[in-house]
This record gives sequence, C-alpha cells and structure tokens, in this order.
Amino acid sequence: MTTPLDLLARAPYVRLTTFRRDGTPVQTPVWAARVGDELVVWTNPLAGKVKRIRRNRQVLIGPCTMRGEPRGRAVEATARILSADELGAVRPALVGKYGWAARLAFAPYTFDALLRRPPRPFAALAVTLAE
Repeated sequence: MTTPLDLLARAPYVRLTTFRRDGTPVQTPVWAARVGDELVVWTNPLAGKVKRIRRNRQVLIGPCTMRGEPRGRAVEATARILSADELGAVRPALVGKYGWAARLAFAPYTFDALLRRPPRPFAALAVTLAE
C-alpha cells in the first residue's frame, strides 16, 4: 500500500503551507526528498517560511506543480529546522532525487568551498507527517 509519505516523496514539487501569526496560510512550492520517515527541504535561512516555522511548527504539505497548483490532497504535518549536524543528509537526498538540477542549484555552494570563501548560509527543514 502506498502511504502519503511515499506519494509526497515521489512528487516533483510539494506545496508547503506555513501560517502567519494571524493564521493566514502562506503556500510555497518546494523540492522535497525523503530521508527516513521525514521529507527534507532546502531553503534560505532568511526565508519567510523559516521564520514562520520558528513560531508555529504546524504545516500542511501536498503535491503540486512547479507553480504551486495543487495536484492532490494536503496533509497535516510538523516541520522543524534542522541543526547543523543534520544538514549533511539534505544535499545527497536532493541530488539523488533531482539530479543535475539539484547539482546546479548547489553549484554556488560548491564554488565557495573550492575558492575557500566563507560558506553561504542555508537551512533545511524536516517535515514529519501527522499520524
């Protein structure tokens, strides 16, 4: 039997819905890859979704198009910001799923390392589906 986690892990894009302080939903299409029983999402640490998740970890997540148009039912989930120790699994998971497109997205980070520049900040989220 296919679980919601399996379906979301196979979706090319997922729509992550976070909530503002007043409860207004904010929907963002993102890449997500499965790591264990969670979906991981790579993002800018200054992104609004990171700020909103710091305040409210409850999210909705569902399959969507690149433009964020829903392609299935959203499910309730809990998101958390990964610690520095947990970030190592994010890049391989996304490259494994998205291939050259993910490598291209990570290229500036790779060049910074090769040129011994200070690393660019990035954050990752782990999303756990509600039971």
